[in-house]
Amino acid sequence: MDQILLLLSEVIREFLFDRQQNSSGYLKTKAISLGSFPCNTTILNLRMAEKACVKRLQKEYRALCKEPVSHVVARPAPNDILEWYYVLEGSEGTPFAGGYYYGKIKFPPEYPFKPPGISMTTPNGRFMTQKKICLSMSDFHPESWNPMWSVSSILTGLLSFMMDSNPTTGSVTTTVTEKQKLAKASLAFNCKKSTFRKLFPEYVEKYEQLLLFKQPVIDRVSNPAKNNGPLLDENGNPTREEMNRMEPQKDVKRGGSNIFQLGCCCF
Repeated sequence: MDQILLLLSEVIREFLFDRQQNSSGYLKTKAISLGSFPCNTTILNLRMAEKACVKRLQKEYRALCKEPVSHVVARPAPNDILEWYYVLEGSEGTPFAGGYYYGKIKFPPEYPFKPPGISMTTPNGRFMTQKKICLSMSDFHPESWNPMWSVSSILTGLLSFMMDSNPTTGSVTTTVTEKQKLAKASLAFNCKKSTFRKLFPEYVEKYEQLLLFKQPVIDRVSNPAKNNGPLLDENGNPTREEMNRMEPQKDVKRGGSNIFQLGCCCF
């Protein structure tokens, strides 16, 4: 309560008075009128809430940088701290494994006293894209919101709920195979988004490295007679034919001595 009163007094002081220096070098104070009124309680309350929100989000971002949430990366937009973007990494052992799911959290000026809106941009097979997700910690359920919750707890809850299969407003029903296909295509989809590329360059770099790795594989598979390198499958592992080709063979021309020849491995 003391902190709120202190913040209120600070906002009132900033909002009602403007200190200007006159020609004699002294500071004078004058009231700023808002239209025909010197003060408006609603505007003051909004200003106070927004200032508290900005300070809270700045503090939470610093905490998140020091103690990141496992399998989650989140960053505010450079020009609007009320707008955050996140990337969820699909957990191993789930249909989302290998997927990177990009979305947005929009905080109201009254945060942390009001919950944020949460949406997902990447096609995922669990939630509709560009639609608000119904969570107990989102603006779908303001009655269950707890001001003690933080960005970290929101992201943890979102990741947990995504791995679940319980239906909710904004969820979709897909097969395991469909989810796996979307997981494989997720990074390529994200990298087409300009905001994603600006905020998450490490994932863009990861995607570019995957492209560099896969291109020779595609070339070798499509033109196997034009190269001596090993044939690899879509996961980067040698194919069965390649493994057979690389099997050690005994050189019978040297009296059965244990001399082996391996297929050429050029990368």
